[in-house]
Amino acid sequence: MKATVYKGNGTFSVIDKKLEAPKSDEVRIKVAYTGVCGTDVHIYHGMMDKRVAIPQTIGHEMSGTIDAIGENVSEYSIGEKVVVRPLDDRLVKASDKGYNHICADLKFIGIDSPGSMQQYWNVPAFVLHKLKPETDLKLAALIEPLSVAVHDVKLSGLVSGETAVVLGGGPIGLLVALVAKHAGANVIISEVNEARIKKAAEFGLQAVNPTKTDIVELVREQTEGRLADVVFEVAGVQPALDIMTELAGIRGRIVMVAIHGEKKPVDLFKFFWKELKLIGARVYEKEDYEKAIALITANELPFEKMITDVQPLSNIQQVFESIDKNPSGLKVLMDCQL
Repeated sequence: MKATVYKGNGTFSVIDKKLEAPKSDEVRIKVAYTGVCGTDVHIYHGMMDKRVAIPQTIGHEMSGTIDAIGENVSEYSIGEKVVVRPLDDRLVKASDKGYNHICADLKFIGIDSPGSMQQYWNVPAFVLHKLKPETDLKLAALIEPLSVAVHDVKLSGLVSGETAVVLGGGPIGLLVALVAKHAGANVIISEVNEARIKKAAEFGLQAVNPTKTDIVELVREQTEGRLADVVFEVAGVQPALDIMTELAGIRGRIVMVAIHGEKKPVDLFKFFWKELKLIGARVYEKEDYEKAIALITANELPFEKMITDVQPLSNIQQVFESIDKNPSGLKVLMDCQL
């Protein structure tokens, strides 16, 4: 079988690998598609070399069908369409308070262990979620990032009729905006990339460039002075941190979606003055995956517009190089059988 490996120094290789039978508690998946995640791009840039065991097969946004089943697995059948929720929580402890998705010793499959950028992938059966037979496997490869958005919106406590501002119109920002709008919110996206602003319009979303439009005044005008009920910080840059407390209205909630690897200044006075809440959000829970699967299955939202390119697995090096040259692109899928 064909597999890819990250070798460090911005280099991937395509190798031939022996097809392995699944262990007693595993299934083997014939991988259909794998999406390239922002984390994968960080790995490509060497930003996670201390964590990733090199050489390593990466990838976790995927879809596929069950190809073989281990002895102790009874709840799945060969040929079933599935996705993987790539969280290995087998080291969960009582001190984790039952929050397995953020347990202290959580291992992320596709980063801390081999991932889905290969033709066949052996995984523990407990990470699987079933799909309906009619599910489009290209769209199903979006379930993992969509689950992130579902989790973010759930934690925000957003209800119909509220105003939500999404800072950052990349793939996750757009998915957060779509889920928030689906929940009945009035959604405004703040994004500096003009190509992504146009893409947001294709999704039926309002997006503005904060370097050209005073977004605080815009939100104030659209809310009769109340400002935003919820602000999702997805951009991960200092200007977003600076504006988020300005955008949030009285008792507004700010959801920290972006990953900030270093300490950064935040206007804490605004938290006191307006009784704001700051909510951390990390990955997803089982219920978020099931909600994302339901959204993909219903196909009432324009998820197909998220997929801007599909490339064969054998082109992995060119794919990562091209992502750097095309910052306006959204989701690139790897066809793992080519």
